[in-house]
Amino acid sequence: MPAYEHILQTYGSLAAKSGQMLDAARNGDWERLIELEQDCRAIAATLKRVEHGTAGPDAAYLERKAELIHKVLADDAEVRKHAEPRMTKLQTYILSTRAQDKSQQVH
Repeated sequence: MPAYEHILQTYGSLAAKSGQMLDAARNGDWERLIELEQDCRAIAATLKRVEHGTAGPDAAYLERKAELIHKVLADDAEVRKHAEPRMTKLQTYILSTRAQDKSQQVH
């Protein structure tokens, strides 16, 4: 398989994982989201390694690559929309717990 085909397949895998991440975020499955994020990081590391210095054969390759990248970015933006309220709740909880701990230490 030519390198550029492997690269497109890898981008396709990344796009599929980002879609799974979006589903997990929509469903509030935060543990699954974290697992999938780790998978995405591994795929991205693979892309960085195999893509270096590899050019596609034509405009169709570049167009497909751009489509896949846009999908990943769109999924990421929507995942963030779902995750940010959860992160805010966790931060509030952590701050509240710290305040309670400090209050108990004073007494």
